[in-house]
Amino acid sequence: MWKVSERDSGVVVARFDRPPMNYYTDEDIGQLEELVAEWTARQVPAVVLAGGRPGKFITHFDVDGILIKQVEPEGPIESPVRSRRIHALTQNMNKAPMPIIAALNGDAMGVGFEFALSADIRVGERADHRYGLIETRLGIVPGGTGLARMARMIGPGKAMLFGAGAMPLTPEEAYEAGLVELLETDALATATEVAERMATLPRTAVAMAKKIVYQSQGVPLSVALDFELDSAYRAKQSSEAAPALRDYLSRPLEERRAWFER
Repeated sequence: MWKVSERDSGVVVARFDRPPMNYYTDEDIGQLEELVAEWTARQVPAVVLAGGRPGKFITHFDVDGILIKQVEPEGPIESPVRSRRIHALTQNMNKAPMPIIAALNGDAMGVGFEFALSADIRVGERADHRYGLIETRLGIVPGGTGLARMARMIGPGKAMLFGAGAMPLTPEEAYEAGLVELLETDALATATEVAERMATLPRTAVAMAKKIVYQSQGVPLSVALDFELDSAYRAKQSSEAAPALRDYLSRPLEERRAWFER
């Protein structure tokens, strides 16, 4: 289950802890659905997702739970229920106004890596962990948006090699492939630092920037630029913009670059 804490800044840290192996279950999908909805409604400034057991982020989905669907399949109209829920959940993560940062402080394979790929930023950890989409080894394929996201991030060839090829990656390999943005000795500490810094930024501006990033994917440039115009206008009209601009202008010229580096 997800164990949630909130820092003084408002940053939320959610650690996944399901003994003994941190396998994900249908119950855990429901909890994260509720949490993402709550964080969005409360407009928390940033969220960090991490593993709560040593060496384990989300290892992968509970294989017993997967097998049940093969032995006792859902009806043809409602199926696939689990995959549809995960698709909706991960898209809601992308639509949420706050940045969601995955601290990959342990094994993150299968659905665990799908959730990581659905986060806005990924921080890998220099340790004996494995990341990746390993479903085809089990005779199934990723059904929680992971392979489609991987192909968009690193191209079809590498997605075939790593995803269709069920290749677990070391954190270093995942970083070199472009599947994680940062690689650090302590993923949770770094992810929290990134979240804390982003929490100091005007929230409407961050939300609109996130919206531009996701809306501009897979559409013609002219359409993406229209989305950018709309979001940029909304950010400028927010109550946070003028105070930030005035704060910058109040600084001596020689201090202005340092103002951006805070």
